[in-house]
Amino acid sequence: MFLTHSNNTERDMTMNKIIATLIAGLFATAAFAQTSDVAKAQAEANQDVAKAQQKEAKVDAKADKKANKAIAKADKAHDEAQAKVAVEQAKANEKVAKADPEDKAKAAAKGEKSVAKAEEKAEKKTVKADAKAIKTAVDATEDKALAANKTAAVKAKSDAEVKEAAAKH
Repeated sequence: MFLTHSNNTERDMTMNKIIATLIAGLFATAAFAQTSDVAKAQAEANQDVAKAQQKEAKVDAKADKKANKAIAKADKAHDEAQAKVAVEQAKANEKVAKADPEDKAKAAAKGEKSVAKAEEKAEKKTVKADAKAIKTAVDATEDKALAANKTAAVKAKSDAEVKEAAAKH
């Protein structure tokens, strides 16, 4: 009887080892599956965030280019306006120089009037160019802010998806 009992115990121990190995394998498989799903969700999330960041960078570059172009255009308008004033000033000075001594005061007054008119036009053109540049810069800032907001939303959504994948297992 002793031998029979020992034989059953060995058999039970072998069975217990097999069952323990199967259970351990089951846990390892479940842990691997969970890690695999979470890792997959994390990889997808990283891709989505990277795409959103790339789009944001493109929007930022485009917005900066647009704003810089508007500022350059405004600077050009400033320069052109100042050049027109300088030309008008030179014409006025030339007319005063050519005028007879008794007509110099009248020519100078007329010249000052034409220069004042040119300065007024130049100022008006400059103000309009500045306003347009400012509007473009504000629009560019808005585009950048919206792109950054979209990137943050994609990141938050991706983080939520990763947490959801981790919670499923």
